[in-house]
Amino acid sequence: MNTNPIPRGDRVAERRPRDWITVLVILAICLALAVGGNDVRELARYERVGLEGGQYWRLLSGHLVHLGWGHLWPNVAALLIVGFLFEGVFRTADWLRSGLVSVAAIDAGLYLLEPTVPWYVGLSGVLHGFVAAGAFALLLQRQALGAVLAIGLCGKLLFEQIFGPVPLTAGAVGGPVIVAAHLYGAAGGFVATAVGHFVPLGRQRV
Repeated sequence: MNTNPIPRGDRVAERRPRDWITVLVILAICLALAVGGNDVRELARYERVGLEGGQYWRLLSGHLVHLGWGHLWPNVAALLIVGFLFEGVFRTADWLRSGLVSVAAIDAGLYLLEPTVPWYVGLSGVLHGFVAAGAFALLLQRQALGAVLAIGLCGKLLFEQIFGPVPLTAGAVGGPVIVAAHLYGAAGGFVATAVGHFVPLGRQRV
């Protein structure tokens, strides 16, 4: 019987409970900020004028605050689904890299390419980044689920760029849906996985 371990590139990573820590921390912060209500949201949201005034914390905090509970709970549910979907696929470092690169891509995209967007809140752009990163990781491991997720994500992004938000979304969340953030977030997630796979930066892949 062959007892040799299967190389990481040929299998999904082992499931490790500690790899949920990033998802749980994001969840806890989003819930804590939501309790603060409008005052916290105004202080934390991505805001073009605020950034130009040196309020750089908004580059991160804007993705963790929401328009209200009706906006928060779908994102929380989606975050948990993504967590279960990529359990055993992402390690803690993968979650962090994907999240931070997606945040950076959204911020840069909105600031440089969407000057008419004065403010933005919500986790949805980062969630699209997680899905893109996970789908690409699964494709690299030749997992059929990766192709399914990639096709579904690309279809959704294409629909949004042509027709705008998915019907009823704006009404459900209680405000405008910035679909460009979904596109930039997905691009960031793809780049994050590509960097992690092709540029290990001295990290041994086991």
